Amino acid sequence: MIVAVVNNKGGVGKTTTAVNLGAALATSERRVLLVDLDSQASASIWCGVRRGRLRPSAASVLLHDFPVEQAVRTTATPNLDILTGSIELASADLALGDVKGRESSLKHALHQLQSRYEFMVLDCPPSLSLIGVNALVAADGLVIPVPPQPMALEGLTHLLGSIETVRRRLGTHARILGVLITMAGHDGAPLQDRLRAEYRDRIFHTVIQVSRSLQEAPGVCKTIFSHAPRSRAADEFRRLAGEVLERLRPIRA
Repeated sequence: MIVAVVNNKGGVGKTTTAVNLGAALATSERRVLLVDLDSQASASIWCGVRRGRLRPSAASVLLHDFPVEQAVRTTATPNLDILTGSIELASADLALGDVKGRESSLKHALHQLQSRYEFMVLDCPPSLSLIGVNALVAADGLVIPVPPQPMALEGLTHLLGSIETVRRRLGTHARILGVLITMAGHDGAPLQDRLRAEYRDRIFHTVIQVSRSLQEAPGVCKTIFSHAPRSRAADEFRRLAGEVLERLRPIRA
């Protein structure tokens, strides 16, 4: 199953969600692949890959036909592997512009790995560029992180419309698993209430609170489960993983 963490706005907790959801899903019984589709490669660096060693990356696979099996590498988290991002992804629209079936390039690449992983988690770029569209085409389910901020709420309406447009034009079947409230603090309570009133069952019960441990984790290249396994943030991501599994159940059946 492929889960895309998507939002066309930056700074909403997308990478935080993708890295720690992937780590939460990875257990002794489940192998997970984290796919970094952002040209900034924040998820890759978070997982301990040095910026100078990002290649071969997702761009190598999508733009240069590099074998995807050889591009995947392990992380410090057992059963969590990564396909890294790189700056080359920023030129994907131009590089893939004349490629037939360019919207399905990622889907075809990841299909070669489906026997190796029970889940793949896609950390998407902060735009619905061609790489973002590829993620929507490849995904079975979508997780949409949204902080309780006015501009983020306004952007959510536009994003949902864009997802529907891609679904209609390309015949994709990705289901919106839920909207995830991220970076939540006491001052955002009214906007959280507004989100729940407007989107109801689409909102995950789990809320990712503002957390010092989460802020520290990227700097030490550790997931929340390695950095602060008994923290509130770790518990929140465990609960989120449970909700994602529950909402994927009808799709997997």
